[in-house]
Amino acid sequence: MLTRRRLLSTALAAAPVFTVGNVRAQTYPSRPIRVIVPFPAGGPTDAMARIVSDRLSVMLTQSIVIENHGGGAGGSIGAKAVISAEPDGYTVLLTPPGPLTVGPAVFRSIDYDPLKVFTPVGLLIVTPLVMCIAPSVPVKTLAELVAYAKANPGKIVFGSQGYGTAPHLLTEMLKLETGVNIVHVPYRGTNPAITDLLAGQIQMFTDTSTVVIPQIQAGKLRALAVTTPARSERLPDVPTTAEAGFPKLKAYFWLGVVAPARTAADTVGKLNAAFNDSLRAPETRARLENLGAEIKTGTPQEFGNMLAKELEYLGGAHLAGIVVGTRSAISTSRSDAGVRP
Repeated sequence: MLTRRRLLSTALAAAPVFTVGNVRAQTYPSRPIRVIVPFPAGGPTDAMARIVSDRLSVMLTQSIVIENHGGGAGGSIGAKAVISAEPDGYTVLLTPPGPLTVGPAVFRSIDYDPLKVFTPVGLLIVTPLVMCIAPSVPVKTLAELVAYAKANPGKIVFGSQGYGTAPHLLTEMLKLETGVNIVHVPYRGTNPAITDLLAGQIQMFTDTSTVVIPQIQAGKLRALAVTTPARSERLPDVPTTAEAGFPKLKAYFWLGVVAPARTAADTVGKLNAAFNDSLRAPETRARLENLGAEIKTGTPQEFGNMLAKELEYLGGAHLAGIVVGTRSAISTSRSDAGVRP
C-alpha cells in the first residue's frame, strides 16, 4: 500500500503544471481593458473607435475604457503610451495609419520601429478617402482641377489634417505628378479644416467618406474622386482616381489594433476574436456601413503583413521627394507655428 506521502507525490506528478503565464492566459481578461485612441475626442477616428468598441465589453465580459491621447507627431503620444504599457493585453492601441505607418515614415521625432514595438492584433475597417473641392471652384473632375490650377497658380488652397497625414501626402503626389501650384495649409485635425473649408478659407480637402459624405449630400462639397481601387457604394457616381486618370493616387483610411510587443499569443488571439465578433453584430455593421466604412477583419499575421507592406511602400523611391519635402516643411514651421489649430 502506498504511503500518504507517496500518494501525494504521485498526484502532484500527474497534475498539469501551471506557470504564471498559463494562469494569466486562462483567466484573461479579468479586469477592464484600456483602448487608447491617439487622437482627440470628437473626431472621425474617435467616433469610429467607439462604434467598434461598443460591443467589445460584451465579447470580453469586461469594461472597455477608451482613452483619447491627442497630440504628438502622427498620433505618437498615444502610441508611446501603449509601447510603455505592460504586455498583458489590458492596454491596446486602436488607430488609423498615423502612428504605425505614415508617421514613422515622415516624422524624425518618432523614434520607434512599429514592427518591433507592437504586436499586431487585427485590422478592423477600411474606408476610402474622397478628394473634394468647394462648389465655388468651377471644376467637376480631377482633370479639370489640374487644368484650372495650372491656369490659376497658387489660387487653390488645400487643407490637410496635418503634415505627413495620408491626405497630405496624397495631394503632394498629385502636385508632383502634374506640376500644379496649389498651396498647403495644415491643420490640427479634421474639424478645424472642415470649418474653414465650408467658410471658404480653403478650396480643397481630402478625408474619409465617413466625414465628407454628409457635406457632399448637402451640396456643400463636390466629390472629385475616391482613392480606392473600386468605387464607394455610398458614392457610386464618383470615379476612382484611376478612372479619373491618376492611378498612382491610391490610398485608404483604415483602423486597426495593436498591443505592446511581447504580448502573449493566446491573449492576442482572444483580442482578435473579440474584435472580430464585435463587428459581426448587425447593429454595429449597419452603423459603420452607413458611414461608408467597410468591415475588413482578419488575423494578426495578416495585419502584420499589411503594416510591413505599407511601411515598405512609404519608404519607396517614388515617395522619397515628398517625404523629404514634408520633413523640411515641418522643420521650418517653427514648432507648428504655421499649423492652424
